Amino acid sequence: MKGIEILPTVLKGKVKAPPSKSLSHRAIIASGLCNGLSRIENIILSQDILHTCNGLKTLGMDIDLQKSGKEDKYNLRIRGNLALELRGYTIDCGESGSTLRFLLPLATLTGKEITFRGRGRLVKRPLEPYYKIFQEQNIFYKTTSGGLPISIRGILKPGTFKIAGDISSQFITGLLFVLPTLQEDSRIYIVGNLESKAYIDLTIDVLKEFGIEIDNKEYKEFFIRGNQTYQPINYIVEGDFSQSAFWLVAGLLGGEVKATGLNINSSQGDKKIIDLIKRMNGDIAIGKEEITTKASLTKGIIIDGSQYPDLVPILAVLGSLSKGTTKIIKGKRLRLKESDRLQAIATQLNKLGAKVIELEEGLIIEGVDNLKGGVVDCYNDHRIAMALAIASIKSTQPIIINNKDVVNKSYPGFWQDFTRLGGRINEGNMG
Repeated sequence: MKGIEILPTVLKGKVKAPPSKSLSHRAIIASGLCNGLSRIENIILSQDILHTCNGLKTLGMDIDLQKSGKEDKYNLRIRGNLALELRGYTIDCGESGSTLRFLLPLATLTGKEITFRGRGRLVKRPLEPYYKIFQEQNIFYKTTSGGLPISIRGILKPGTFKIAGDISSQFITGLLFVLPTLQEDSRIYIVGNLESKAYIDLTIDVLKEFGIEIDNKEYKEFFIRGNQTYQPINYIVEGDFSQSAFWLVAGLLGGEVKATGLNINSSQGDKKIIDLIKRMNGDIAIGKEEITTKASLTKGIIIDGSQYPDLVPILAVLGSLSKGTTKIIKGKRLRLKESDRLQAIATQLNKLGAKVIELEEGLIIEGVDNLKGGVVDCYNDHRIAMALAIASIKSTQPIIINNKDVVNKSYPGFWQDFTRLGGRINEGNMG
């Protein structure tokens, strides 16, 4: 396991936002459901995206990679195949919850037995909403102690589906991909309040681009007309706000950082980072396709973690170095991510000299002027690793992170961008 030593320094300069992982997953899968050729531009081959591409290939789609310019970006030519002609019977999801939860409903259309495998915490992440549907529709499934590997065989039928709103929006997205292709209409009813609404907005936006209409009735009910047809298109993936949030916080902590390639009118929920920075008294300037932050004396606020859970690790870092108290509330789903993110970020920031109290569904953070450095564990979680790297800006001593390669899950170029902005690192096997 390769560790990395990060020497305290201010980050300054310009960084281009990597393409949105959420939109990449959705556009690639929608392309696979077309009967025709689509082109998806501006893709980085993170581990999660590779698992989705390989899963679609197993289901019969053709995907060709084309290098785009000098950067590690690709364009994909995807020839969809709604007939789903299997080229294998096992799909490896790695640690990608999106791959698993988006492709499971799609695999039921084959009528043949397919096994889904995974690693890390994905093996035990919740799948109960799908199990309930499989039971109701007499779809065969066999789990391993309730988790992965899971084998399924059966054909999903249109109908009425009830999904809890507080587990994961990914179950809803998985159904929204498939239900429009069925012969009759379907409805999805949300039980309780729907969290991460913006991810559903992203799904509906992408489906609309590919010719699929979803009727969203105030996030309480989704009406899906059957017998719709995906239309092949050319699609350009916009920049990722959740990844850019690391650089925007870096600017607030001591330098001036400009993140480019962002769609200010995006439906990405993590665009909320703009409003949160403003509320925390951060110096932020919004351009047409770029956002700039400068060194600021930020202040603590109350943050609702239910709608943008991917921002919580970096917001916890910012809260630790802001004046006053930052409270993160409604964050129970953070315990079901690649790590238990509430526990992970709290314990590791405290190792560095922060003052974080972990609650059942959130965090209470008392701001300090500086962190002290030390050895931290990223819990094999890409967002924990990146957040702790940014914490080094306000540390008096180096920070050693135990697994630098974990960022490849979503952002393979993170360390290169970190050093381009002036970050100083020593790589090696540091235990």
